[in-house]
Amino acid sequence: MNNLLLYLVLLSAMPASANSVSADLLAAYRAEAGKPLSAAQGEQLFRARHGETGCTSCHTDNAKSIGKHAKTGKSIEPLAPIANPARLSDQAKVEKWFRRNCNDVLKRACTAQEKGDFVAYLLSIK
Repeated sequence: MNNLLLYLVLLSAMPASANSVSADLLAAYRAEAGKPLSAAQGEQLFRARHGETGCTSCHTDNAKSIGKHAKTGKSIEPLAPIANPARLSDQAKVEKWFRRNCNDVLKRACTAQEKGDFVAYLLSIK
């Protein structure tokens, strides 16, 4: 029940255009994972190092900040929807970037649980 309340509060703080996509993403990942999602686990994934790389290698330690691609130097918009309302607003783009980044960082595809936890973390950022 607490997770549902937190989820509803988070959704109410998001721009309307991203609300339905984010809700659909969370619902799909939770259904596929078969268990509750955890923003805390998502944050651990975000901050973890995997060999010499991790999410923070490009996205910085603050998901509300503009990042920079570690190899190309190209600017990367903030991950957190609170700082970048376009983030999580297109389900196809979310899946595309999970596919690319999970393979680059983890050397494998992310599980539905990891994706859901990660999205829950991004939505929890104020």
